[in-house]
Amino acid sequence: MFLPYPVIDSLTPEQVSMWDAHFSPEAGGQRRPAIEEGIWRRTQDPANREQSGWTEDESGRRRVVHYRLHYGLDRTQPMERLVLEELYLYVSWLAPAAEVAVHRKELDKWLAEGRWKPASDEPGTWRRGDLRATVTEHTTHPQDERADRDTPDGFTSVDVTIHSVDYTLTRAARNLPWDVLAGGMRVKEQRGTPTYSDDLSGLLDYLPFVVEAGCGTSIEAGIPPLHWLHEVYRVTARTGNDLTQGYKFTLVPADDILVKEVLTDTTRKVNDMTSMFRSLVLAEPTNAHRVLKALHDAGAMTGPVATHNFDRLFAKAGLEEAFMRRYDQRTPYMPFPDDAKALLVIGLHADRRAVQARARERGLKVFYLDTEGVTENGVHKSYLIEGAREGDVVVRSEAIPALQHLAELLKVNI
Repeated sequence: MFLPYPVIDSLTPEQVSMWDAHFSPEAGGQRRPAIEEGIWRRTQDPANREQSGWTEDESGRRRVVHYRLHYGLDRTQPMERLVLEELYLYVSWLAPAAEVAVHRKELDKWLAEGRWKPASDEPGTWRRGDLRATVTEHTTHPQDERADRDTPDGFTSVDVTIHSVDYTLTRAARNLPWDVLAGGMRVKEQRGTPTYSDDLSGLLDYLPFVVEAGCGTSIEAGIPPLHWLHEVYRVTARTGNDLTQGYKFTLVPADDILVKEVLTDTTRKVNDMTSMFRSLVLAEPTNAHRVLKALHDAGAMTGPVATHNFDRLFAKAGLEEAFMRRYDQRTPYMPFPDDAKALLVIGLHADRRAVQARARERGLKVFYLDTEGVTENGVHKSYLIEGAREGDVVVRSEAIPALQHLAELLKVNI
């Protein structure tokens, strides 16, 4: 496989202008929007026994996945195209030594099937076009030594790193998934007893409001939900666009088909890995984004949008974004305007609650706009907002109709 790898073969002049405005290095603001990054660390623990298979006699397994994909525009062709410029994928296993030994043999077989060749200039490295692959075994993983963390008796580690040629990460970037691991499991918040309302009319008494957005508005724009990446990177044994709750973690090396796919069917798998970014570049703001822009212009909404999305849809709609998503579990500063009286949380569920906590500390009323469930194959599955508290208001609705109704109540033209 060779880089740059085409993700969108040709872009229109309007899409090129959009890229330059919202995804180029100059447009990033708090982050680099042309870099897609993801981290998953899965361990066995009594608190996740159903997903991890933890028992008194079966514990200590670990799987860490870290990926970084760098995108850019290739302007050397008659039509500009979106390309993948750099690729980095790291998978680390801690498991019983016998399982790691079997997995190691499988890795050799997959390298051969995928036509990877030993790199003459780098012992222990294989090459395939512009990609390089390394496999490293550890009796005690260096990151466990760094953290002074014990290795279970009879366990060993194996790391697989696949990256574009000459691509390097800073030490801080390499350590990031392990620093996240050291933070321990996320402790679920204790849900309170919020008030339910049929619409957002209660917001009229708390103007202006600030918005915090999860992936709900992005899904309405045709972008796959973030948990869809769990299937791409084989984090759980799930298939299809369903919620991730309740699915078993991938915690046995023999079940790790992610590395097999990358090594044996590289082009197809890279196409899977880049599909999320392709969809968000092509996505356009929906009426939800446009309504919020109109409400902001009318003074009913204030400040930047606290967003956990990397699709730049709010920026495309003309709204300032404050990007909140980080993997070290430290939420960036959120600039709440002094005149803000409420926080409207749209389509954000489980694990990012700092913005809401800070809003409550400032005396802001918290409203949630969320369906609190999904319907799949005609069956509704409940998915309650985790962080709702006493005094909060929940409106069970999709974003577009609820926001359009709010605009009508405020007599704001879209």
